[in-house]
Amino acid sequence: MGKVFTFHGGIHPPENKHRSTQLPIATAPLPKLLHIPLQQHIGAASKACVKVGDKVLKGQRIGDAQGDFSVPVHASSSGIVTAIGNHAVPHPSGMPATCISIETDGQEQWIAHSGLADFTALSTAELIDYIRDRGICGMGGAGFPTAVKLHLGDHHIINTLIINAAECEPYISADDLLMRERAEHIIAGIDVLQHLIKASHIIIGIEDNKPQAIRALETAIVGCRYNIDVVSVPTKYPSGGEKQLIQLLTNVEVPHGGIPADVGIVCQNVGTVYAIHRAIAYGESLISRIVTVTGDGVSKPQNFETLIGTPFCTLLEAAGHLQNNTSRLIVGGPMMGYTIDDLEIPVSKTTNCIIAASPREMPAPDPALACIRCGQCEQVCPVQLLPQQLHWYAKSQEYDKAQQHNLFDCIECGACSFVCPSNIPLVQYYRHAKTAIKEEAQDKRKSDIARERFEAKQMREQRAIEEKATKRKARAEQAAKAQAEKQKVAQQPPLDPVGQQQLLKQQVSAEKLNVEQLQQQFAVLQAQSNTEASAIQLGDLQLKKAQLNLQRTEQALLSYQPADCAPDIDIKKLKVAAAMASTKLKKAQQALKNAQEKSQPGIELLTTTILALEKTASSANAAYSDASNHCLATSSTNLASTEPATGAAKKLKIAVAIARTKLKRAQAQLSKATAEGTKNLADLAQSVTDLSAKLSTAEADFKVISEPIQTQPASDSHPSRDQPDLKTLKTMAAIARTKLKKAHSRLEKLSAEEQQDHQLLAEITRLEEKVLLTQASYLQAKDASASQPDAAQNKAAKQASLEEHLQKTLTLFDRAQQALKKAEANKSPAVQKMRISIEKISVKLAAAEHALQQHNSSQDQE
Repeated sequence: MGKVFTFHGGIHPPENKHRSTQLPIATAPLPKLLHIPLQQHIGAASKACVKVGDKVLKGQRIGDAQGDFSVPVHASSSGIVTAIGNHAVPHPSGMPATCISIETDGQEQWIAHSGLADFTALSTAELIDYIRDRGICGMGGAGFPTAVKLHLGDHHIINTLIINAAECEPYISADDLLMRERAEHIIAGIDVLQHLIKASHIIIGIEDNKPQAIRALETAIVGCRYNIDVVSVPTKYPSGGEKQLIQLLTNVEVPHGGIPADVGIVCQNVGTVYAIHRAIAYGESLISRIVTVTGDGVSKPQNFETLIGTPFCTLLEAAGHLQNNTSRLIVGGPMMGYTIDDLEIPVSKTTNCIIAASPREMPAPDPALACIRCGQCEQVCPVQLLPQQLHWYAKSQEYDKAQQHNLFDCIECGACSFVCPSNIPLVQYYRHAKTAIKEEAQDKRKSDIARERFEAKQMREQRAIEEKATKRKARAEQAAKAQAEKQKVAQQPPLDPVGQQQLLKQQVSAEKLNVEQLQQQFAVLQAQSNTEASAIQLGDLQLKKAQLNLQRTEQALLSYQPADCAPDIDIKKLKVAAAMASTKLKKAQQALKNAQEKSQPGIELLTTTILALEKTASSANAAYSDASNHCLATSSTNLASTEPATGAAKKLKIAVAIARTKLKRAQAQLSKATAEGTKNLADLAQSVTDLSAKLSTAEADFKVISEPIQTQPASDSHPSRDQPDLKTLKTMAAIARTKLKKAHSRLEKLSAEEQQDHQLLAEITRLEEKVLLTQASYLQAKDASASQPDAAQNKAAKQASLEEHLQKTLTLFDRAQQALKKAEANKSPAVQKMRISIEKISVKLAAAEHALQQHNSSQDQE
């Protein structure tokens, strides 16, 4: 006999247990229709694994567990599944839940089942899974899955196993009768738990108002190999609470928010232990339980072994229901139970009692009055809470303060409501507050998930924007870098022609050496008998690639010509310089002529200036002529160098065409042979493969030798393809003159200070050069077009026309200068416009002189 301690509070309500203990446990009648709920435990509801119309057997699984905090559901009897849907269930909310309805056939046909011959041969995990598969959960409280309680972590060291046999709730005697009649089975179930938990001490806690059950248990443990004590505790409600019983038997308090395993204790209900024994010994799933049917509303109060899913009306009829004497139907005890109205509600795994109370037995509660702050509720609270404070917070919906006062530690035993002189339904307030808090927490979780998803979406969008900006910045930096490289390359001096040609020769030598080495390696691979086909194919590909590189390098060397002549832009500059020098010389000569005619001073200075300008013009014309002749010779050489390559390209092009024709013929023969089913398909297929390889080789060779030829400039023998015609040149010259006029117009509109704008002046200078070049090109092309067979007769007329145009331009230039001098002497406001006009005339004069010079040069060459 162990030592008994005490806990705070507690009450002594009328027991009323003797009514239902006068008769032994009876078997409840088999109902015509079973309604088996899928949610009979704490955690996730089971998922139906049968469908309407299925034939099921007794003990067959009809609902699969969903997650760790769930257990499967089994058929309580054999029959046909008639419905799967919502049905009234035993729950304080009165809300329906999903049930599987089975129409029983009365045969009670079991599914094949058998117990474990030696459960000790199974590992702990296997044995726990076996118990879980039998659908066993707590049968004395909220229905906590037994497998979860037994599946302890490594940090849990269990010293004490407590079997809860207190059954402190009034009226209920299901565990009492179970211990009286089946004590040996309970001890056998404890044997299984001890094998799993390996506790050093086992205590069976039972209230002292059950002497027959105490004697039966003491008799059953005689000779037991484990250290089991049957401890009788004083009858005080709620001593059957898990934490209260632990404190009674061990004087250990389970911490706030903790579980008994945290203090080295595991507690199991006596009904659960019995169900474990039935599962291990006989392989039976949890499909029935002991239910007490009592109260003044029944004539034969008794305990029934009832199938799960049996409607309450069936049990009430078996106990002799007196409807006229029944005012309330209560599921559970009078302290923690709840009232129901529907008699079709089925028995679940946690249903331990049905009370049919008469009006005298349980009269209607008196109206609730205001709290008088008597403090009795605090004195009887077994959890040492402040019920009146919780009541005020729950009533005013101050749920945060209620949680701070440990609302969820309340076990809803009803002791506070029992002693309240104001008849306040305190437990109902607490239940409502707990439900509201859970709903708020669930809503908060949903909102948190929605917020996280929204923030994740925003982060993805922001990340996408940043990635785009980063890529855009990288592209801009890459473009700027490429532009800088181009400018750097453009600013670099040209490579030494001799050095560049020598570099190409070195590359050719290196490529030839590489080809020779690969040829030797390929020959060795072919000579070896154990060489894999893939290695030979790889060597062949490497050799062909090296040969193509050699051909490209040789072609580059063959087509290379030293850049002896300056680029086109330099020739243009020389051309402009020569024209400008000639224009200045003409102006100086005209000024000298005017000075001599009018006997003006400064003739000697003009003569010296003319001599210097003649030297400058002669040097500029010579430089331009030399550059033009050198580039012409280089172009002729390049044209001659491309002739052998062009001939080879033609031959390769013919070879490609022949190979393509042969391949098409072979493919046609192969298709015909395939359709006719001839025997030489393999030979034809090999022929097609060989021709395809030859065609690929020929196309690659033609591509290699044709690329350098395509990059060569067009032949000078067809100047009309590259050079614009006279009409185009004339249009270009007119456009250039128009742009120059517009630029001068913009300059005229500016003030004296703004006219010093360097950008506009530079643009005007560029346009003047462009006008000069386009006009000269037009006149030169026009002169060249006259070199046809009938142009010889017009050469003299052409030269006379050019000379006449030059003379008219000179006369116009002289008149403009004289008008400018008069305007300057008279300080006319049109001086600036006249200067701009003189500049335009000077450009035309330079173009006319250049055209005449080109005409004379062409005649000298002929």
